[in-house]
Amino acid sequence: MLQILNFTTKPLNQNKMQKDEIVESVINEFRLRSERGIKKYGTTLQENELSHLEWLKHLQEELMDAVLYLEKVKQINK
Repeated sequence: MLQILNFTTKPLNQNKMQKDEIVESVINEFRLRSERGIKKYGTTLQENELSHLEWLKHLQEELMDAVLYLEKVKQINK
């Protein structure tokens, strides 16, 4: 079963810019994913001219995969 996490915040030091390592990690993952996609498909998302319906179909397939991954994790934790 998933546990609820207790989030606490630290005051920001106003004299220096702080980086959130979680955010930086996600940004890095997006960059790597973009690079792999460009190598695999030979185009960027920006350049890809699929129709609205084609984009919705891709999204639907990704969300269906996500539901399957969630179910797999639930089964592992039974």
